[in-house]
Amino acid sequence: MIRIDFKNKGNKPTKSGFSEGVLLAGEENNKVMGIGADITSSVGMNLFAEKFPDRFISLGIAEQNCIGVAAGLALSGKIPVFSTYAVFAALRTTDQIRISVCYNGLHVVIGGAHAGISVGADGATHQALEDIAIMRVLPNMTILSPCDATQAKVATLAAIQELNSPVYIRFGREAVPDFTDGNLKFEIGKGQILKDGDDISIIATGHLTWEALQAATLLEKEGINARVINIHTIKPVDEDIIIKSAQETGKIITAEEHQIAGGLGSVVAEVLAKHHPVPIGFIGMNDSFGESGKPEELMKKYKMTAGDIVRKVREMLKG
Repeated sequence: MIRIDFKNKGNKPTKSGFSEGVLLAGEENNKVMGIGADITSSVGMNLFAEKFPDRFISLGIAEQNCIGVAAGLALSGKIPVFSTYAVFAALRTTDQIRISVCYNGLHVVIGGAHAGISVGADGATHQALEDIAIMRVLPNMTILSPCDATQAKVATLAAIQELNSPVYIRFGREAVPDFTDGNLKFEIGKGQILKDGDDISIIATGHLTWEALQAATLLEKEGINARVINIHTIKPVDEDIIIKSAQETGKIITAEEHQIAGGLGSVVAEVLAKHHPVPIGFIGMNDSFGESGKPEELMKKYKMTAGDIVRKVREMLKG
């Protein structure tokens, strides 16, 4: 029986983990270069920029140009790390990422900040809810979606040090529970069972991994034993852990701070349809834009909280 006692070490933005990871990678390898788009500190590139000003390029609000420069640096033997808000990093630059980066299979690391509805007051224009769907259809692209700041740091290091191809890292702005152990094994393409269970599986990614753990705790009080899986790598996804959970629990719920269409829910549904069909429920944005508001209010309105996961589990188990 797998059960890891996850405790909140304190709330911390996942962008902080990204920032720390880029800095550490830069300290260990002078080939790492940083590229900014006029919002350096807001997206977590400030630590690197301050430590290595000669290896950081600020190109202003010219995101497409940033990707072109990143591709050129990669072709020159550097490891470029570019970050801006995910709505710009993934959506505004799609053509440049597709042709300049992915088509050439270049090791460019793209940080998509301010992901999800929890960006809050910035509203629909800055709440990235479609970035996974867009990035996952691009050949050669790896997609990482860490659950907290500690995992964001480890994932960023892995993206820079272990890969030799395009990678997109998705992370948020607001401080969220930082609960994973930095020593917990992190392997790109391998999911993590955070809590075992045989009644239903909750497969989560990003910030909703914590909500899934909280939901599992609440469900346990009702006598429902839910398995919780953290999918920190959307592409390539860990098909084995998904199939095994479907075989052993018979029902699955996915949870993500992203559009249900094209996101983690779609990824899991595709795997199940091909290998082991079972009933599946979805927690995420249901074909809607967000709006301006406090993060916690938006999470409740759009039904992405632990309580919403609990209600979905009850509904699934009754069916």
